This record gives sequence, structure tokens and C-alpha cells, in this order.
Amino acid sequence: MTESARPRVVGFNHIALEVGDIEDALAFYGRLFTFELRGKSETMAFIDLGDQFIALQKGRNQAVDDGRHFGLVVDDKEAARRRLEAAGVVLIDGPFLDFRDPWGNRIEIIGYDNIQFTKAPNVLRGMGLTHLTKNESAKKELAEKGMASE
Repeated sequence: MTESARPRVVGFNHIALEVGDIEDALAFYGRLFTFELRGKSETMAFIDLGDQFIALQKGRNQAVDDGRHFGLVVDDKEAARRRLEAAGVVLIDGPFLDFRDPWGNRIEIIGYDNIQFTKAPNVLRGMGLTHLTKNESAKKELAEKGMASE
């Protein structure tokens, strides 16, 4: 196989999280975040993220995640911090806004304005989030890669 024959990774379609119970997981995440449910069964639920989704799957049995985590992008990081604190969720010490859900999945909360990750304008429009912008640091990172929108 030649180098040019390898497919290039271009993004994520979804993240799958194993949880103990689907209804409990939807209730937990629903206390913290506004989201739309794409679909649900007894063993799976799909939280819509526009052109991506999180799949919640019943049946977690591994140990608590320590370093392994994923970054969940939100429209307002400080509002997320307030919701986590109000819900009594224990934040993980460190420079980031990390927490573990009741099943031990580690999640880092990241503000949309502060990262390279960018939703296409049509996806933002469909999500009702056309007001989101990037800060100067994120714009610089995007520009250095030739990905700036302006």
C-alpha cells in the first residue's frame, strides 16, 4: 500500500459513552446541558450535536477514566461551570474544566470561542447558534493553518 492510498482522518461522527442506565444518564446530562435527543432505545440514546452526536450505551463495567477523556464543546463555558457546580458535580483539579459523570467517564468542557474546532455556518444556523464567534487566539490558530473564515 502506498502512502497516498491511506485515507485521511477528517473528524468525528460520534463519541460513544458507556453508562449504567440510559434514563439516569439522560437525566444527569439533562440537568447540565440543553440538548436534543436524536433517538433512544432501552440500551442506547443519541444526543444530537448538529452534524455529530454522542451515543450513550448501557453497560459500563470498566474502571473510572483518569487520563482518557473527550472534550465537549459548549457555547458558554462559564455557564457550564455554574451548572456543574450547582448540580454538585465534583470538578477535577487542574487547569481545565474536567469532571466525571456518575459512571466514571471523564469529560473536559471547552468553550467554542477558544478552540480551532469550527462548525460550518449552515450547521450553526441549523442549531440556532449563529451568534458564536472565535476569540483572537483561536482565529490566529485557524489562520496559521489556512482555515480562517475571514
